[in-house]
Amino acid sequence: MITREPLAERMRPKNLDEYTGQKHLVGPGAVLRKAIDKGNIPSMIFWGPPGVGKTTLSFIIAQSQDRPFFSLSAINSGVKDVRDVIDKAKMYKKAGHPIPVLFIDEIHRFSKSQQDSLLGAVERGYVTLIGATTENPSFEVISALLSRCQVYILENLSEEDLLGLLNRAMILDPILQEKEITLKETEALLRLSGGDGRKLLNIFELLVNAAPTDKVEITNEFVLANVQQQMALYDKAGEQHYDIISAFIKSIRGSDPNAAVYWLARMIEGGEDPSFIARRLLILASEDIGNANPNALLLANNCFQAVNIIGFPESRIILSQTVTYLASSAKSNAAYEAINQAQSLVKQTGDLPVPLHLRNAPTKLMKEIGYGEEYKYAHAYEGNFVDQEFFPQKLSGTTLYKPQKNPAELKILERLKNLWRGRYKY
Repeated sequence: MITREPLAERMRPKNLDEYTGQKHLVGPGAVLRKAIDKGNIPSMIFWGPPGVGKTTLSFIIAQSQDRPFFSLSAINSGVKDVRDVIDKAKMYKKAGHPIPVLFIDEIHRFSKSQQDSLLGAVERGYVTLIGATTENPSFEVISALLSRCQVYILENLSEEDLLGLLNRAMILDPILQEKEITLKETEALLRLSGGDGRKLLNIFELLVNAAPTDKVEITNEFVLANVQQQMALYDKAGEQHYDIISAFIKSIRGSDPNAAVYWLARMIEGGEDPSFIARRLLILASEDIGNANPNALLLANNCFQAVNIIGFPESRIILSQTVTYLASSAKSNAAYEAINQAQSLVKQTGDLPVPLHLRNAPTKLMKEIGYGEEYKYAHAYEGNFVDQEFFPQKLSGTTLYKPQKNPAELKILERLKNLWRGRYKY
């Protein structure tokens, strides 16, 4: 029986001219393109969703520099595999060969000890490390390794990029050349791909093979009839990942614990990383609940820590407790709106000077010119408060944090009104 490579593999680009997407990184004059052209390649982490070209770009970088290329997957590689590669890299260096590129797919799945085993090799220049991850490297990559790498964010492919992939495949792939293919409608095809180039080509190949004749007409109806029923209940590497986490967050924000725990179950049954769920709950606790119930953030933080200690299946109970609590809690996005407005104000007003009375005065000269001179120490006054200006003069009287109408924040609002008479009038 003769088997052939999948279409996505057959169409894998071999150089930057064939590479699709990521113009902000490898387009003309882009930062990574400049580094590649100069041959000055740092160790780096590629962070982005599946199917956007992380592995391919790593291989192209190595090929463009005529460097040896070693590839490991964090799913099935251990410390021994890493050390074996490093030992080979040392031999290359002693023999005067170019520094190898070590590509580690899903580096976020490496344990701390596995990541530690890479440090020495990166520091001594035995290898140039390129790690690929779909998770935020700030959470998943140890700080010592992260500090030695440049982090580049790869984006989902645009509609133009995806259509370009399809047209290139129809023109260049020998197997597709034997077919008469018409792209009559592409909306469903592009939507099901979720911006994932590999998934797009896999779906496209499935459709071509499903056609009864060599004359293939791609329509939305044909796509849905042949693909939709084959989609998984929960594809944690595809578009449904984002749809379900969106439904999950919106259910909690909308105070529906029943729907929230249902979407939680969908993610658990689909094999979602519990740390990912717990991180989203941490964000939500501040963004959507905030000072309406400060205990929400405490519980979410404890949940995050517990989940990372315990793991599945027991952590599902902790997640369920946290989800139902957050969904049932009073809601406020006042803190979220306050920082958004504050950042917008900073961008509009620029670098306004700090008032003299608020400035630090560590030297004699600073004291002589008035730094900190008129500052009033709040604890020296009745009620630990004294009315003084803390904004730059140009922004005096500005209100950014506006407590909302829930029991906890109404108490906050009443206190602020008593302290800052005239500022909280809404």
